[in-house]
Amino acid sequence: MSKYLVNKFLFTIDRDPELVERYREDPRGTVQWWETERANHLLSCTSGEASTWLAFDAAEREALASHDHVALFEMGAHPFLTLTLFIAMFERDFDEPLGYQLRYGEALKHFSLPYTDITT
Repeated sequence: MSKYLVNKFLFTIDRDPELVERYREDPRGTVQWWETERANHLLSCTSGEASTWLAFDAAEREALASHDHVALFEMGAHPFLTLTLFIAMFERDFDEPLGYQLRYGEALKHFSLPYTDITT
């Protein structure tokens, strides 16, 4: 797994409200678009620099496309990146305070220390 690329996806999507909504409504399309159009831009602030070799593997692509934060955690994606992005996408779907955060934690409770390595 390219933890760097998955974390870069989570970080850049979370920083743009329009991309957050796009990812919520069309996750597969957003993952495909981002991988094709954005993954190989090495520097976000420089339009002329790009690479051609960065790509998600099948498991990463599926976990991102299905909003599977548990699989992403198992693969080493940073939990704060998934949590902040997924709160922006799904907290509104819950009536109770901290509804999504509680669901997120519940889904990860079967993990014990030491957690998956989240270094990139």
